[in-house]
Amino acid sequence: MLHRLLFAMIAVTSLTLVGCANSPQQLSPQPRLTSQFAAVGQGQAVAVRVVDGRPSPTLGTRGGLYPETSAVSVAANDVLPKLQAQAEAAVRLLGFTPTGNNGSAPTLTITLAELKYQSPKDKMYVTEANIGATFKADVTNGGRHYSGRYGASLNQRFGMAPNQETNTKLVSDVLSDALTRVFKDATIGQTLSQSNF
Repeated sequence: MLHRLLFAMIAVTSLTLVGCANSPQQLSPQPRLTSQFAAVGQGQAVAVRVVDGRPSPTLGTRGGLYPETSAVSVAANDVLPKLQAQAEAAVRLLGFTPTGNNGSAPTLTITLAELKYQSPKDKMYVTEANIGATFKADVTNGGRHYSGRYGASLNQRFGMAPNQETNTKLVSDVLSDALTRVFKDATIGQTLSQSNF
């Protein structure tokens, strides 16, 4: 009987610790464009480049009693190729031909300026998260230059601590929304399509 009682106490203690401490999560988001764009180009070549401007691959922590053990991160070498592919797809939808070769072609540089994940630090359990993404776009065409910043954010509440799959989807959604906003800016397409200055 004592043996069973001791085992039950250990089991309860283990469950309590699981609720308080979260392990790190390395996310692999899948950003996707969420809108169609009006074609303004006529097949002109555009050099497209996506770069990581974040100070760190860590987005933040998932909170709980031990936030230092619950870091959420997205590696540049994982997300940049996906963002590059989506940016090139968007440029095609705008009516241009993406190219990696600069030369004299207009250039579009998209910088992932910020990607963050914040949970309350004073709570034992993770009950919500604020997720945000910001892109900076720089267009150069001849003597003309245009820059813009585009952000998206999401506040998500949870009944229990989110697993890696849930957080991956949430970060993917925010990245998708922010990236789509870049290409919804009509001035980007207009600047790329103008040939005489």
